[in-house]
Amino acid sequence: MSAGGGSAASRLRDGLVEVLSRRLGHPVEVDLPVRLSGGASRETWTFTAVDVRDGAARRLVVQRERPGGMRSSGMDVEGRLLAAAARSGAPVAEVVATDAGDTEVLGGPFLVMAHVDGETIPRRLLRDEAFAAARAGLARQAGAALAAIHRIPPGDVDGLARPEQVGQFRDLLDQFGAAHPAFELGLRWLEANRPPEVPASVVHGDFRTGNLLVGPDGLRAVLDWELSHLGDPAEDLGWFCVRAWRFGSPNRAGGFGPVGELLAGYAEAGGDPPDPDRLRWWEAMGTLKWGVMCIVQASTHLHGLHRSVELAAIGRRVAENEEDLLHLLAGPDPYEPVAATGADPRPAPFGRPSAGELLEAVGEYLGDVRDGVEGRLGFHARVAANVVAMVRREIELGPAAAGRHAARLAALGAADDAALAAAIRAGDHDDRLDDVIVLVRASVRDALAVANPGYWEDQR
Repeated sequence: MSAGGGSAASRLRDGLVEVLSRRLGHPVEVDLPVRLSGGASRETWTFTAVDVRDGAARRLVVQRERPGGMRSSGMDVEGRLLAAAARSGAPVAEVVATDAGDTEVLGGPFLVMAHVDGETIPRRLLRDEAFAAARAGLARQAGAALAAIHRIPPGDVDGLARPEQVGQFRDLLDQFGAAHPAFELGLRWLEANRPPEVPASVVHGDFRTGNLLVGPDGLRAVLDWELSHLGDPAEDLGWFCVRAWRFGSPNRAGGFGPVGELLAGYAEAGGDPPDPDRLRWWEAMGTLKWGVMCIVQASTHLHGLHRSVELAAIGRRVAENEEDLLHLLAGPDPYEPVAATGADPRPAPFGRPSAGELLEAVGEYLGDVRDGVEGRLGFHARVAANVVAMVRREIELGPAAAGRHAARLAALGAADDAALAAAIRAGDHDDRLDDVIVLVRASVRDALAVANPGYWEDQR
Protein backbone atom coordinates (compact mmCIF):
# COMPACT_ATOMS: atom_id res chain seq x y z
CA MET A 1 0.00 0.00 0.00
CA SER A 2 1.07 3.58 -0.50
CA ALA A 3 -0.52 6.87 0.38
CA GLY A 4 -2.05 9.01 -2.31
CA GLY A 5 -1.16 12.68 -2.76
CA GLY A 6 -1.13 14.49 0.58
CA SER A 7 -3.67 17.12 -0.40
CA ALA A 8 -6.08 14.55 -1.86
CA ALA A 9 -5.79 12.36 1.24
CA SER A 10 -6.27 15.37 3.54
CA ARG A 11 -9.38 16.53 1.70
CA LEU A 12 -10.77 13.01 1.82
CA ARG A 13 -10.07 12.81 5.57
CA ASP A 14 -11.91 16.09 6.21
CA GLY A 15 -14.90 14.90 4.23
CA LEU A 16 -14.98 11.58 6.06
CA VAL A 17 -14.95 13.35 9.44
CA GLU A 18 -17.96 15.41 8.37
CA VAL A 19 -19.91 12.48 6.90
CA LEU A 20 -19.25 9.94 9.64
CA SER A 21 -19.81 12.38 12.52
CA ARG A 22 -23.20 13.30 11.07
CA ARG A 23 -24.23 9.73 10.20
CA LEU A 24 -23.12 8.17 13.47
CA GLY A 25 -24.48 11.00 15.60
CA HIS A 26 -21.28 11.69 17.54
CA PRO A 27 -17.84 13.21 16.84
CA VAL A 28 -15.39 11.02 14.94
CA GLU A 29 -11.71 11.49 14.23
CA VAL A 30 -10.14 10.01 11.10
CA ASP A 31 -6.48 9.37 10.36
CA LEU A 32 -4.95 10.11 6.95
CA PRO A 33 -6.49 7.64 4.46
CA VAL A 34 -4.15 5.30 2.58
CA ARG A 35 -4.97 4.49 -1.01
CA LEU A 36 -5.09 0.85 -2.09
CA SER A 37 -3.91 -0.48 -5.45
CA GLY A 38 -6.11 -1.51 -8.34
CA GLY A 39 -9.57 -0.35 -9.40
CA ALA A 40 -10.10 1.03 -12.89
CA SER A 41 -13.38 2.87 -12.19
CA ARG A 42 -13.11 3.59 -8.45
CA GLU A 43 -10.63 4.77 -5.89
CA THR A 44 -10.40 2.63 -2.75
CA TRP A 45 -8.90 3.99 0.48
CA THR A 46 -8.48 2.51 3.95
CA PHE A 47 -8.48 4.50 7.19
CA THR A 48 -9.18 4.29 10.91
CA ALA A 49 -12.10 6.10 12.53
CA VAL A 50 -11.98 6.83 16.26
CA ASP A 51 -15.04 7.50 18.43
CA VAL A 52 -14.10 10.69 20.30
CA ARG A 53 -16.34 9.74 23.25
CA ASP A 54 -14.53 6.57 24.28
CA GLY A 55 -11.52 6.26 21.97
CA ALA A 56 -12.85 3.10 20.28
CA ALA A 57 -11.14 2.66 16.93
CA ARG A 58 -12.49 0.93 13.86
CA ARG A 59 -10.81 0.20 10.55
CA LEU A 60 -12.93 1.18 7.56
CA VAL A 61 -12.75 1.39 3.76
CA VAL A 62 -14.19 4.06 1.48
CA GLN A 63 -14.80 3.61 -2.23
CA ARG A 64 -15.23 6.74 -4.34
CA GLU A 65 -16.25 6.91 -7.98
CA ARG A 66 -13.67 8.33 -10.36
CA PRO A 67 -14.63 10.87 -13.03
CA GLY A 68 -15.83 8.92 -16.06
CA GLY A 69 -16.61 5.83 -13.95
CA MET A 70 -19.37 3.33 -14.67
CA ARG A 71 -21.97 5.20 -12.61
CA SER A 72 -22.63 8.82 -11.69
CA SER A 73 -25.97 8.63 -9.88
CA GLY A 74 -24.67 7.78 -6.42
CA MET A 75 -23.96 4.62 -4.46
CA ASP A 76 -26.83 4.58 -1.98
CA VAL A 77 -28.62 1.84 -3.96
CA GLU A 78 -25.46 -0.21 -3.72
CA GLY A 79 -25.39 0.25 0.04
CA ARG A 80 -28.98 -0.97 0.38
CA LEU A 81 -28.17 -3.89 -1.91
CA LEU A 82 -25.24 -4.92 0.31
CA ALA A 83 -27.53 -4.90 3.33
CA ALA A 84 -30.02 -7.12 1.47
CA ALA A 85 -27.20 -9.46 0.42
CA ALA A 86 -26.12 -9.83 4.04
CA ARG A 87 -29.67 -10.77 5.03
CA SER A 88 -29.67 -13.37 2.24
CA GLY A 89 -26.50 -14.99 3.56
CA ALA A 90 -23.97 -13.67 1.05
CA PRO A 91 -20.52 -12.81 2.45
CA VAL A 92 -20.28 -9.00 2.32
CA ALA A 93 -18.70 -6.16 4.28
CA GLU A 94 -20.93 -4.21 6.68
CA VAL A 95 -22.10 -0.87 5.25
CA VAL A 96 -21.32 2.11 7.51
CA ALA A 97 -22.37 5.07 5.31
CA THR A 98 -23.36 5.88 1.75
CA ASP A 99 -23.52 9.07 -0.29
CA ALA A 100 -27.28 9.53 0.16
CA GLY A 101 -27.71 13.30 0.32
CA ASP A 102 -23.94 13.84 0.44
CA THR A 103 -22.65 13.13 -3.07
CA GLU A 104 -20.48 16.28 -3.09
CA VAL A 105 -18.89 16.00 0.35
CA LEU A 106 -16.21 13.54 -0.77
CA GLY A 107 -15.98 14.82 -4.32
CA GLY A 108 -18.15 12.12 -5.86
CA PRO A 109 -20.38 9.12 -5.12
CA PHE A 110 -19.02 7.04 -2.24
CA LEU A 111 -19.59 4.07 0.03
CA VAL A 112 -18.01 3.50 3.47
CA MET A 113 -17.74 -0.11 4.69
CA ALA A 114 -16.14 -2.09 7.48
CA HIS A 115 -12.65 -3.32 6.66
CA VAL A 116 -12.44 -7.09 6.10
CA ASP A 117 -9.01 -8.71 6.20
CA GLY A 118 -8.09 -10.65 3.11
CA GLU A 119 -6.51 -10.61 -0.34
CA THR A 120 -8.00 -9.69 -3.71
CA ILE A 121 -4.97 -9.69 -6.03
CA PRO A 122 -5.58 -12.56 -8.49
CA ARG A 123 -1.96 -13.58 -9.06
CA ARG A 124 -1.51 -14.09 -5.32
CA LEU A 125 -4.78 -15.95 -4.87
CA LEU A 126 -4.05 -18.25 -7.80
CA ARG A 127 -0.36 -18.89 -7.15
CA ASP A 128 0.78 -18.19 -3.58
CA GLU A 129 1.20 -21.14 -1.25
CA ALA A 130 -0.55 -19.18 1.51
CA PHE A 131 -3.85 -19.58 -0.39
CA ALA A 132 -3.40 -23.21 -1.49
CA ALA A 133 -5.99 -24.52 0.95
CA ALA A 134 -8.43 -21.74 0.05
CA ARG A 135 -8.06 -22.39 -3.69
CA ALA A 136 -9.18 -25.98 -3.26
CA GLY A 137 -12.68 -24.90 -2.23
CA LEU A 138 -13.12 -21.49 -3.83
CA ALA A 139 -15.04 -22.59 -6.93
CA ARG A 140 -17.70 -24.21 -4.73
CA GLN A 141 -17.71 -21.27 -2.31
CA ALA A 142 -18.20 -18.91 -5.25
CA GLY A 143 -21.17 -20.96 -6.42
CA ALA A 144 -22.70 -20.86 -2.92
CA ALA A 145 -22.18 -17.09 -2.69
CA LEU A 146 -23.93 -16.59 -6.03
CA ALA A 147 -26.86 -18.75 -4.91
CA ALA A 148 -27.23 -16.47 -1.87
CA ILE A 149 -27.09 -13.35 -4.05
CA HIS A 150 -29.71 -14.76 -6.41
CA ARG A 151 -32.00 -15.44 -3.42
CA ILE A 152 -32.29 -11.72 -2.68
CA PRO A 153 -35.94 -10.76 -3.29
CA PRO A 154 -35.85 -8.32 -6.24
CA GLY A 155 -38.43 -6.14 -4.49
CA ASP A 156 -36.11 -5.58 -1.51
CA VAL A 157 -33.96 -3.09 -3.44
CA ASP A 158 -35.53 -0.29 -5.44
CA GLY A 159 -33.62 1.22 -8.33
CA LEU A 160 -32.34 -1.92 -10.06
CA ALA A 161 -33.12 -2.11 -13.78
CA ARG A 162 -33.15 -5.11 -16.13
CA PRO A 163 -31.03 -4.05 -19.13
CA GLU A 164 -31.21 -5.58 -22.59
CA GLN A 165 -27.50 -6.17 -22.89
CA VAL A 166 -27.01 -7.08 -26.54
CA GLY A 167 -28.52 -3.77 -27.60
CA GLN A 168 -26.86 -1.91 -24.74
CA PHE A 169 -23.36 -2.93 -25.75
CA ARG A 170 -24.02 -2.45 -29.45
CA ASP A 171 -25.04 1.11 -28.60
CA LEU A 172 -21.88 1.59 -26.53
CA LEU A 173 -19.73 0.57 -29.50
CA ASP A 174 -21.52 3.20 -31.58
CA GLN A 175 -21.27 5.82 -28.84
CA PHE A 176 -17.49 5.47 -28.64
CA GLY A 177 -17.02 5.26 -32.40
CA ALA A 178 -15.37 1.87 -32.05
CA ALA A 179 -15.44 -0.28 -35.20
CA HIS A 180 -14.65 -3.87 -34.21
CA PRO A 181 -15.64 -6.55 -36.74
CA ALA A 182 -15.01 -9.30 -34.17
CA PHE A 183 -17.56 -7.78 -31.80
CA GLU A 184 -20.08 -7.40 -34.62
CA LEU A 185 -19.68 -11.12 -35.34
CA GLY A 186 -20.28 -11.78 -31.66
CA LEU A 187 -23.37 -9.58 -31.56
CA ARG A 188 -24.91 -11.41 -34.51
CA TRP A 189 -24.23 -14.78 -32.83
CA LEU A 190 -25.72 -13.56 -29.56
CA GLU A 191 -28.86 -12.35 -31.32
CA ALA A 192 -29.25 -15.64 -33.20
CA ASN A 193 -28.69 -17.85 -30.14
CA ARG A 194 -30.43 -15.88 -27.41
CA PRO A 195 -31.76 -18.25 -24.69
CA PRO A 196 -35.37 -18.07 -23.49
CA GLU A 197 -35.97 -15.36 -20.89
CA VAL A 198 -36.29 -16.36 -17.23
CA PRO A 199 -37.82 -14.49 -14.26
CA ALA A 200 -35.62 -11.67 -13.02
CA SER A 201 -33.18 -12.23 -10.17
CA VAL A 202 -30.76 -9.85 -8.50
CA VAL A 203 -27.49 -10.17 -10.42
CA HIS A 204 -24.17 -8.99 -8.97
CA GLY A 205 -22.94 -8.03 -12.44
CA ASP A 206 -19.20 -8.19 -11.70
CA PHE A 207 -18.70 -11.41 -9.74
CA ARG A 208 -15.13 -12.39 -10.63
CA THR A 209 -11.65 -13.09 -9.36
CA GLY A 210 -10.37 -9.70 -8.25
CA ASN A 211 -13.69 -8.77 -6.66
CA LEU A 212 -13.56 -11.62 -4.16
CA LEU A 213 -11.86 -11.00 -0.81
CA VAL A 214 -10.16 -14.22 0.24
CA GLY A 215 -8.33 -15.37 3.35
CA PRO A 216 -6.33 -18.57 3.93
CA ASP A 217 -9.62 -20.13 5.02
CA GLY A 218 -11.49 -19.19 1.85
CA LEU A 219 -14.01 -16.59 0.65
CA ARG A 220 -14.67 -13.77 3.12
CA ALA A 221 -16.50 -11.07 1.14
CA VAL A 222 -17.88 -10.25 -2.29
CA LEU A 223 -16.86 -6.72 -3.32
CA ASP A 224 -17.69 -4.09 -5.95
CA TRP A 225 -21.43 -4.18 -6.53
CA GLU A 226 -21.64 -1.12 -8.79
CA LEU A 227 -22.84 -3.08 -11.83
CA SER A 228 -25.65 -4.93 -10.00
CA HIS A 229 -29.00 -5.15 -11.76
CA LEU A 230 -31.91 -7.51 -12.42
CA GLY A 231 -31.50 -10.30 -14.92
CA ASP A 232 -30.80 -13.95 -15.63
CA PRO A 233 -28.83 -15.53 -12.75
CA ALA A 234 -26.79 -17.45 -15.35
CA GLU A 235 -25.19 -14.10 -16.21
CA ASP A 236 -23.12 -14.13 -13.00
CA LEU A 237 -22.06 -17.74 -13.53
CA GLY A 238 -21.04 -17.05 -17.13
CA TRP A 239 -19.16 -13.87 -16.14
CA PHE A 240 -17.17 -15.81 -13.53
CA CYS A 241 -16.10 -18.18 -16.34
CA VAL A 242 -14.90 -15.44 -18.74
CA ARG A 243 -11.28 -16.17 -19.58
CA ALA A 244 -10.05 -12.73 -18.48
CA TRP A 245 -10.88 -13.63 -14.86
CA ARG A 246 -8.78 -16.82 -14.92
CA PHE A 247 -5.55 -14.79 -15.01
CA GLY A 248 -3.56 -17.44 -16.81
CA SER A 249 -5.02 -20.42 -14.94
CA PRO A 250 -6.47 -23.29 -16.99
CA ASN A 251 -9.42 -23.60 -14.58
CA ARG A 252 -12.58 -22.23 -16.16
CA ALA A 253 -14.32 -21.16 -12.95
CA GLY A 254 -12.47 -17.96 -12.06
CA GLY A 255 -9.13 -19.75 -12.32
CA PHE A 256 -9.92 -21.73 -9.16
CA GLY A 257 -11.49 -24.95 -10.41
CA PRO A 258 -13.59 -26.68 -13.07
CA VAL A 259 -17.00 -25.28 -13.86
CA GLY A 260 -18.57 -28.44 -12.41
CA GLU A 261 -17.42 -27.39 -8.93
CA LEU A 262 -18.88 -23.91 -9.37
CA LEU A 263 -22.25 -25.36 -10.41
CA ALA A 264 -22.15 -27.99 -7.64
CA GLY A 265 -21.64 -25.29 -5.00
CA TYR A 266 -24.44 -23.28 -6.59
CA ALA A 267 -26.84 -26.26 -6.50
CA GLU A 268 -25.88 -27.27 -2.95
CA ALA A 269 -26.77 -23.75 -1.78
CA GLY A 270 -30.17 -23.84 -3.47
CA GLY A 271 -29.41 -22.42 -6.92
CA ASP A 272 -30.77 -23.88 -10.16
CA PRO A 273 -27.73 -24.46 -12.43
CA PRO A 274 -28.18 -23.39 -16.07
CA ASP A 275 -27.76 -25.81 -18.95
CA PRO A 276 -24.45 -25.68 -20.90
CA ASP A 277 -25.88 -23.68 -23.83
CA ARG A 278 -27.24 -20.95 -21.55
CA LEU A 279 -23.96 -20.79 -19.64
CA ARG A 280 -21.98 -20.57 -22.90
CA TRP A 281 -24.23 -17.76 -24.15
CA TRP A 282 -23.60 -15.73 -21.00
CA GLU A 283 -19.88 -16.46 -21.12
CA ALA A 284 -19.85 -15.10 -24.68
CA MET A 285 -21.95 -12.10 -23.64
CA GLY A 286 -19.59 -11.46 -20.74
CA THR A 287 -16.55 -11.69 -23.00
CA LEU A 288 -18.00 -9.14 -25.41
CA LYS A 289 -19.07 -6.97 -22.49
CA TRP A 290 -15.58 -6.85 -20.97
CA GLY A 291 -14.11 -6.07 -24.40
CA VAL A 292 -16.43 -3.08 -24.80
CA MET A 293 -15.73 -1.99 -21.23
CA CYS A 294 -12.02 -2.00 -22.07
CA ILE A 295 -12.81 0.47 -24.86
CA VAL A 296 -14.81 2.61 -22.44
CA GLN A 297 -12.08 2.63 -19.80
CA ALA A 298 -9.34 3.47 -22.31
CA SER A 299 -11.53 6.32 -23.56
CA THR A 300 -11.59 7.72 -20.02
CA HIS A 301 -7.81 8.12 -20.31
CA LEU A 302 -7.78 9.26 -23.94
CA HIS A 303 -10.33 12.02 -23.31
CA GLY A 304 -8.54 13.28 -20.20
CA LEU A 305 -11.24 12.38 -17.67
CA HIS A 306 -8.71 10.32 -15.75
CA ARG A 307 -5.17 10.03 -17.09
CA SER A 308 -3.77 6.63 -16.16
CA VAL A 309 -1.22 4.23 -17.65
CA GLU A 310 -3.45 1.42 -16.39
CA LEU A 311 -6.47 2.68 -18.31
CA ALA A 312 -4.34 3.32 -21.41
CA ALA A 313 -3.02 -0.25 -21.31
CA ILE A 314 -6.53 -1.67 -20.91
CA GLY A 315 -7.33 -0.40 -24.40
CA ARG A 316 -4.94 -2.96 -25.86
CA ARG A 317 -6.69 -5.78 -23.99
CA VAL A 318 -9.60 -5.50 -26.42
CA ALA A 319 -7.87 -7.99 -28.74
CA GLU A 320 -7.81 -10.60 -25.95
CA ASN A 321 -11.59 -10.44 -25.69
CA GLU A 322 -11.99 -10.56 -29.46
CA GLU A 323 -9.91 -13.76 -29.52
CA ASP A 324 -11.87 -15.29 -26.64
CA LEU A 325 -15.20 -14.39 -28.21
CA LEU A 326 -14.30 -15.85 -31.60
CA HIS A 327 -13.06 -19.02 -29.89
CA LEU A 328 -16.43 -19.41 -28.15
CA LEU A 329 -18.20 -18.89 -31.47
CA ALA A 330 -16.01 -20.96 -33.77
CA GLY A 331 -13.64 -23.12 -31.75
CA PRO A 332 -9.88 -23.58 -32.36
CA ASP A 333 -8.00 -21.81 -35.15
CA PRO A 334 -4.55 -22.71 -36.58
CA TYR A 335 -3.37 -19.19 -37.55
CA GLU A 336 0.03 -18.47 -36.03
CA PRO A 337 1.09 -14.79 -36.10
CA VAL A 338 4.67 -13.71 -36.67
CA ALA A 339 6.54 -13.51 -33.37
CA ALA A 340 8.70 -10.58 -32.33
CA THR A 341 12.46 -11.21 -32.24
CA GLY A 342 13.51 -8.05 -30.42
CA ALA A 343 15.10 -6.58 -33.54
CA ASP A 344 14.76 -2.87 -34.36
CA PRO A 345 13.94 -2.87 -38.11
CA ARG A 346 13.80 0.89 -38.59
CA PRO A 347 16.80 2.82 -39.88
CA ALA A 348 18.36 4.91 -37.17
CA PRO A 349 19.72 8.18 -38.58
CA PHE A 350 19.67 9.64 -35.06
CA GLY A 351 22.41 7.38 -33.77
CA ARG A 352 22.37 4.91 -30.94
CA PRO A 353 20.68 3.98 -28.76
CA SER A 354 17.90 3.38 -31.25
CA ALA A 355 14.22 3.81 -30.39
CA GLY A 356 13.97 0.12 -29.51
CA GLU A 357 17.10 0.26 -27.37
CA LEU A 358 15.81 3.31 -25.51
CA LEU A 359 12.54 1.54 -24.81
CA GLU A 360 14.48 -1.47 -23.59
CA ALA A 361 16.33 0.73 -21.11
CA VAL A 362 13.10 2.30 -19.87
CA GLY A 363 11.57 -1.15 -19.46
CA GLU A 364 14.54 -2.29 -17.37
CA TYR A 365 14.21 0.77 -15.15
CA LEU A 366 10.49 0.19 -14.66
CA GLY A 367 11.25 -3.41 -13.74
CA ASP A 368 13.53 -2.14 -10.96
CA VAL A 369 10.75 0.19 -9.75
CA ARG A 370 8.21 -2.63 -9.86
CA ASP A 371 10.42 -4.89 -7.76
CA GLY A 372 11.32 -2.18 -5.25
CA VAL A 373 7.97 -0.51 -4.58
CA GLU A 374 4.81 -2.09 -3.18
CA GLY A 375 1.19 -1.08 -3.60
CA ARG A 376 -0.24 1.21 -6.23
CA LEU A 377 3.07 2.60 -7.53
CA GLY A 378 4.54 -0.88 -7.90
CA PHE A 379 1.43 -2.06 -9.73
CA HIS A 380 1.55 0.88 -12.15
CA ALA A 381 5.27 0.31 -12.72
CA ARG A 382 4.43 -3.26 -13.72
CA VAL A 383 1.77 -1.99 -16.14
CA ALA A 384 4.12 0.64 -17.56
CA ALA A 385 6.86 -1.95 -18.15
CA ASN A 386 4.36 -4.07 -20.06
CA VAL A 387 3.37 -1.04 -22.16
CA VAL A 388 7.01 -0.33 -23.05
CA ALA A 389 7.50 -3.94 -24.16
CA MET A 390 4.31 -3.68 -26.23
CA VAL A 391 5.56 -0.57 -28.02
CA ARG A 392 8.86 -2.30 -28.83
CA ARG A 393 6.96 -5.20 -30.42
CA GLU A 394 4.78 -2.80 -32.41
CA ILE A 395 7.87 -1.07 -33.83
CA GLU A 396 9.07 -4.43 -35.13
CA LEU A 397 5.83 -6.16 -36.16
CA GLY A 398 3.47 -3.28 -36.93
CA PRO A 399 4.24 -2.47 -40.58
CA ALA A 400 3.96 -6.07 -41.82
CA ALA A 401 0.84 -6.75 -39.74
CA ALA A 402 -0.81 -3.61 -41.16
CA GLY A 403 -0.14 -4.90 -44.68
CA ARG A 404 -1.69 -8.30 -43.94
CA HIS A 405 -4.71 -6.63 -42.36
CA ALA A 406 -5.25 -4.44 -45.43
CA ALA A 407 -5.12 -7.52 -47.67
CA ARG A 408 -7.75 -9.29 -45.55
CA LEU A 409 -10.05 -6.28 -45.71
CA ALA A 410 -9.64 -6.16 -49.49
CA ALA A 411 -10.53 -9.84 -49.74
CA LEU A 412 -13.79 -9.02 -47.97
CA GLY A 413 -14.45 -5.96 -50.12
CA ALA A 414 -14.06 -3.51 -47.24
CA ALA A 415 -12.08 -0.30 -47.25
CA ASP A 416 -11.47 -0.36 -43.51
CA ASP A 417 -12.65 -1.87 -40.23
CA ALA A 418 -15.62 0.48 -40.04
CA ALA A 419 -16.90 -0.67 -43.44
CA LEU A 420 -16.45 -4.33 -42.54
CA ALA A 421 -18.16 -3.88 -39.16
CA ALA A 422 -21.10 -2.14 -40.85
CA ALA A 423 -21.40 -4.92 -43.44
CA ILE A 424 -21.42 -7.62 -40.75
CA ARG A 425 -24.08 -5.75 -38.77
CA ALA A 426 -26.21 -5.35 -41.91
CA GLY A 427 -26.01 -9.10 -42.60
CA ASP A 428 -24.12 -8.67 -45.88
CA HIS A 429 -21.75 -11.53 -45.01
CA ASP A 430 -24.24 -13.93 -43.44
CA ASP A 431 -23.71 -16.39 -46.33
CA ARG A 432 -19.97 -16.70 -45.56
CA LEU A 433 -19.59 -15.96 -41.87
CA ASP A 434 -17.13 -18.82 -41.40
CA ASP A 435 -14.74 -17.25 -43.93
CA VAL A 436 -15.16 -13.82 -42.34
CA ILE A 437 -14.39 -15.22 -38.89
CA VAL A 438 -11.15 -16.80 -40.17
CA LEU A 439 -9.90 -13.52 -41.65
CA VAL A 440 -11.00 -11.35 -38.73
CA ARG A 441 -9.44 -13.75 -36.26
CA ALA A 442 -6.11 -13.69 -38.10
CA SER A 443 -5.98 -9.90 -37.72
CA VAL A 444 -6.93 -10.22 -34.05
CA ARG A 445 -4.02 -12.59 -33.51
CA ASP A 446 -1.63 -10.22 -35.27
CA ALA A 447 -2.77 -7.57 -32.79
CA LEU A 448 -2.22 -10.01 -29.93
CA ALA A 449 1.32 -10.74 -31.13
CA VAL A 450 2.00 -7.10 -30.19
CA ALA A 451 -0.26 -6.72 -27.16
CA ASN A 452 0.10 -10.12 -25.48
CA PRO A 453 2.27 -12.69 -27.31
CA GLY A 454 1.11 -16.26 -26.99
CA TYR A 455 -2.31 -15.37 -25.60
CA TRP A 456 -4.03 -17.62 -28.14
CA GLU A 457 -1.87 -20.66 -27.50
CA ASP A 458 -4.21 -22.57 -25.17
CA GLN A 459 -7.13 -21.81 -27.50
CA ARG A 460 -5.78 -23.96 -30.34
